[in-house]
Amino acid sequence: MTQPASQSSRLPIDVISDVVCPWCFIGKSRLEKAIAMVPDIPVEVRYHPYFLNPWVPREGMSRADYLTTKFGSVERYKGIAGRVQAAAASEGLTYALELDARQPNTIDAHRLILWAKDGGDPAKMKQRLMELYFSEGGDLTDREVLVKAAVEAGLDGDRVRELLASDVDVDRVTAAADQAKNAGIDGVPTFILGGVLAVSGAQDPATLADAIRRAAVEYANRAAAE
Repeated sequence: MTQPASQSSRLPIDVISDVVCPWCFIGKSRLEKAIAMVPDIPVEVRYHPYFLNPWVPREGMSRADYLTTKFGSVERYKGIAGRVQAAAASEGLTYALELDARQPNTIDAHRLILWAKDGGDPAKMKQRLMELYFSEGGDLTDREVLVKAAVEAGLDGDRVRELLASDVDVDRVTAAADQAKNAGIDGVPTFILGGVLAVSGAQDPATLADAIRRAAVEYANRAAAE
């Protein structure tokens, strides 16, 4: 996703999103396509946590109860989910909403993404968690499911299992998610390009690519003026 370049010369792209947000799932795919459209601009993609449903308990809850609480009923959600499924399919993604039996709290998922920064691959970790949730009906409240996903992203399973059993980085992840809220971000995905331009929503790749080009110019100008 990034080209060889010094860390300082890459355009930072900060992605604020949640692993259970379908538009974030779609937005990640569109961002990767946008980056491929601007191969002359080296980038560094950095993922940051966001809690789409902070009221979901740490142990999670049944998907039916979640949908009823948030949308009024399971059937009502199914009635409005078709557009999201179609958008996912257009990106080559599968949103098999009928497979989900449990709605997770995503603190642990975000801890995995954080830990993947050391010795793993945050983008791969995030992608795997999203695939589990949206495409495979994986239970992200099951610690062993999370451990297996972590191993697939290059992390040490035994160490991850030990960390998940503790409260390591719970406060750190929560503070980062709160910071996004306090900064006024109330919809995800949000892409902050070089600290100079913000794009909200799962925009199409061409729109994102154009934003990356504009941000790269402004980012370079600011760096030159410093």
